[in-house]
Amino acid sequence: MKVLRTYGILAVLAVLGGCAVASSGYDVNNLRKAQPSGDAFTSALTGEYRNLANYEADEMVDWRDAGYYSRKGLRAAAGENVLPQPISGRDLPAEYVGELTAARGDLVGVLFAGARDKAPAPAARAQAMFDCWMEQQEENIQPEHIARCRDGFNAAMKEVKAAMAPKAMAAPAPAPAPAPAPAAPVRFVVFFPFDSAEVTNEGMAVIQRAVNAAGGGSGTVEFTATGHADRAGDERYNLALSLRRAEAVQKALATRNIANDRVSIGGRGEAENAVPTADGVREQANRRVEIILLR
Repeated sequence: MKVLRTYGILAVLAVLGGCAVASSGYDVNNLRKAQPSGDAFTSALTGEYRNLANYEADEMVDWRDAGYYSRKGLRAAAGENVLPQPISGRDLPAEYVGELTAARGDLVGVLFAGARDKAPAPAARAQAMFDCWMEQQEENIQPEHIARCRDGFNAAMKEVKAAMAPKAMAAPAPAPAPAPAPAAPVRFVVFFPFDSAEVTNEGMAVIQRAVNAAGGGSGTVEFTATGHADRAGDERYNLALSLRRAEAVQKALATRNIANDRVSIGGRGEAENAVPTADGVREQANRRVEIILLR
């Protein structure tokens, strides 16, 4: 009887595995046929995820990741604003979490700063290569694959930043030197889990980068921390939640020797969403605190 029970369990697992492969294969085939309907960025992103899905399915026979890339590609093909994979989405070796967290922060920063419009093709490639890097680093068995995705990400980010840099203009006629202009504000974004004002490890890393950019706790740079919420839930509750998120960032800054009187906080609730959504929709990009350094 035990032998028969074991065979039965194995048979069920085989069927479930076959279903997963079939589902992923269905998504891969749909993406191969998909015609993008969005803007230049989502169209480019569709092609990048299609390349990753085809490689995982045809070359690596990795149906789990082929299905993952296909589903993201199909969302992009529909014109949806698809974000890079969160750090928590992969079981990463601890020694690589910091590097990938910093890379994702850099990527999300340029995406929200206009890279989708100003450099759609390299921005899409940077996002796809970041997701590829995450996947390969989680597996952590093929150094050449890890390096290919990481190097592809870095090359694409270099291209994005070059495209977004101010264009040089012809030198004007000599004129009296103007008074020094105030330094442009420096901006950082801390993201939060759904219905939470707890700063995650990823958020702490962003806060530390903000402190470093301000010259540490002994400097005179002032901070603003403005909280936001997505459109899921009650509007008044979300307004209070956004303020609690700003207060949580202020407390985290205080642990890094940034006095409270150097940090102005506020909450915008559901207003000023980074990604416009319908009412009631959860969106990670909107659950955030924006930190700005005022020099």
